[in-house]
Amino acid sequence: MRQFDSDGVRIAYDVMGEGEPVLLIHGFASNAGVNWLATSWARTLTEAGRQVIVIDNRGHGESEKLYEPSLYEAAEMAEDARRLLDHLDIRWADVMGYSMGARIAAFLTINHPDRVRSAVIAGMAANIFEGVTASDVIADALEADHADDVVLPMARAFRMFAEQTGSDLRALAACMRAGRPAVRREDLASVNCPVLVVAGDDDEVAGPVKPLVAAIPRAAGLTLPGRDHMKAVGDKTYKRTVVQFLGTRTQTGNQT
Repeated sequence: MRQFDSDGVRIAYDVMGEGEPVLLIHGFASNAGVNWLATSWARTLTEAGRQVIVIDNRGHGESEKLYEPSLYEAAEMAEDARRLLDHLDIRWADVMGYSMGARIAAFLTINHPDRVRSAVIAGMAANIFEGVTASDVIADALEADHADDVVLPMARAFRMFAEQTGSDLRALAACMRAGRPAVRREDLASVNCPVLVVAGDDDEVAGPVKPLVAAIPRAAGLTLPGRDHMKAVGDKTYKRTVVQFLGTRTQTGNQT
């Protein structure tokens, strides 16, 4: 992947295809390759005529690893995405985030409305209104000597996924200890671009879709039947709906 300097932090990214830009932001303990390439998202969108930009969030993938929790504030991670658009001389982009990436995408949309033409908030729905407090249990699991030492099933699942993605466990522990702030309803009420909210109906991490759709003036929702947090990522209906959603943005121009 290519790299650029984001206010002193090395951030990895890649650009594929040609057409109007769409920026993809991955979830916690994942990376661009796992979240967007292995699931065929990048191929789906480039075949639909889009330029696809993928980013490895700080502490993840090929980006710089940081070990201080205060460096993983969600709003600052959103600034990494904004600086990437600056670096690529892209005035605006459609943006899609999954899970932690959806929260980052929300902050990008709220703080820089002139840079986001439309947003897809996926793998995160009503629970975006809830802050995620620093989880020492999961952080401790990430820092344990061996996965076998982790007893709690949820913490062990995070540890196993982080190992599968080849992540820096200490950097992810710092990211987890940073917590995640709630996204305020009044801030979402100010969002004027089209938004698509997507989550599986078995996704306890995301919560239900309808409350988040109701909070955003120009939002639509898609609930994926029988999908949990992990199985929703590569869902065919999810892909088809996003392609249609982005196609509408292309047809109606970049200021809709």
